[in-house]
Amino acid sequence: MATVDMDPEVARGLFEEGATVVLLGVPEGTELGIDYKSWQVGPRFRGVKMIPPGLHFLHYCSSNAPDRGGETGPRTGLFLTLKPREILLAHWDPKEEDLDFSATQNEDEVGRVRAVLRDLDPFLGPYPYEVMRKWVSLTDRVNQELATRLQPLSGRVCAFSDVIPELQLTHTKDRDEQNLPRNDTECQSMREGLDRLPRMKPREGTELRFSPIPRQTYPPGATPAQITQCSLDLSYALDSLLEKHHHQQPLNVLGELQFAFVCFLIGNVYEGFEHWKRLLALLCRSEEAMRQRRDLYLGLIAVLYHQLGEIPPDFFVDIVSQDNFLTSTLQDFFQFASGPGVDGTLRKRAEKFKAHLTKKFRWDFEVDPDDCDPVVVELPDGVTLD
Repeated sequence: MATVDMDPEVARGLFEEGATVVLLGVPEGTELGIDYKSWQVGPRFRGVKMIPPGLHFLHYCSSNAPDRGGETGPRTGLFLTLKPREILLAHWDPKEEDLDFSATQNEDEVGRVRAVLRDLDPFLGPYPYEVMRKWVSLTDRVNQELATRLQPLSGRVCAFSDVIPELQLTHTKDRDEQNLPRNDTECQSMREGLDRLPRMKPREGTELRFSPIPRQTYPPGATPAQITQCSLDLSYALDSLLEKHHHQQPLNVLGELQFAFVCFLIGNVYEGFEHWKRLLALLCRSEEAMRQRRDLYLGLIAVLYHQLGEIPPDFFVDIVSQDNFLTSTLQDFFQFASGPGVDGTLRKRAEKFKAHLTKKFRWDFEVDPDDCDPVVVELPDGVTLD
């Protein structure tokens, strides 16, 4: 780990009040990082010191030795909420290729580490303070309670899901009992071959626990006109999500947006990107909510400002700009933000944000949307148009 130039007063404060994560037995060559920075572990590495109290994301990838190809495995991460002067202790489990933090629960073992902390100091890398401001800007809405609720029950955020078959079909007779095609006959088409593959599901406890985006965007008993309106203005669906999952703190939905973004950007979890997209679309396409929830949308602009500033420029070409998702979503947002009944401060902030994005990314929000065709909505069973 490289040394970091740091103001002496800041360094002294972090040395006295910062937390320490002691990581023993991590193999040399492992890619390990905290928050927005990562390193290759050297032979002397024993952990990270001078960590500012608060929420952090520790992440790592196991790797083969150079003489065995040197391949790096998928990234694993976990969110930690650290207190001043706290010590966390973990041992590397070579069988699981993972960090085992159970020693942190052993007060005697942690006490022994605390007693020799000064001796360990030369083997502890300092927290990369130069990324602290950036990290806080990406996670200032995520608190410990929210992170605990959203992360997998296993406590690990994994780049590749641990999946198992939905049905255990060990023998041919098992497939016969389920009326599924047998595997001992030749496939007649690619589709048939794909149909024979087992359906997979995440192993229990390993999936991220995001708030489900409501599938039904209209209230029970809605008329056809109301159903159409609710497909254009998603405020009912947004209110439903906030009421069910963020009732006490509606602004926590911004923390969920940040959590999903960090899981994708730093944790390499594509599911995080997909949820970020869906949640962002829900927020940006809720016209009535924009008039009613001023603070939520002022916060959304701040969150997006920092998030879009961290995405590599070519990323938009590769992923974000697929189907013109981001520009079309933000175009709806800016259109609603300039509509009647919107708070004046929110309107001005949206105009500045729009000008910023236009200048930085050269996006044109003035063109007519590509999807100007009439919106097709599915009516519930039993509802007909006269």
